[in-house]
Amino acid sequence: MNFIVNLLILLPARIASYFSWAGPLIMRVIVGYVFMLTGWGKLNNLPQMIQNFTEWGIPFPKILTPFVSGVECFGGAMLILGLFTRIPAAMLAVVMIVAVKAAKWDNVDSIETLFGFEEATYFAAFLWLAIVGPGAASLDRLLVNAAGQPEKST
Repeated sequence: MNFIVNLLILLPARIASYFSWAGPLIMRVIVGYVFMLTGWGKLNNLPQMIQNFTEWGIPFPKILTPFVSGVECFGGAMLILGLFTRIPAAMLAVVMIVAVKAAKWDNVDSIETLFGFEEATYFAAFLWLAIVGPGAASLDRLLVNAAGQPEKST
């Protein structure tokens, strides 16, 4: 039993520990890039996006459309940099919940359908980043180190 635990659990964990910086970095860059671009596109097409928000029944579309578009654009950029990561990640997780509820909820007939939406995947990614943090390869880590705080706080 110890042989199996060592070979199949502890050895892979030991190897993975050398690359713990890579998971958050790759996740941040990919989802950050996607949302920075989509947010930028929405900011540059606000009249159409306001109409979409209105049709989806989102309240105060003239206020929330530029706000959400800005959260996507600038939050995505912050994720790429790993700057104040947990805040934009949490905000974008909420945006994904609202996106599903407002635009896709009528299409949900099963858990498979719900989990099949790309918004569900993005929600999981943002929630993970909000909990785990940006990882070692981030501006957050540089700021924490510059402030003389313990290394484990990001």
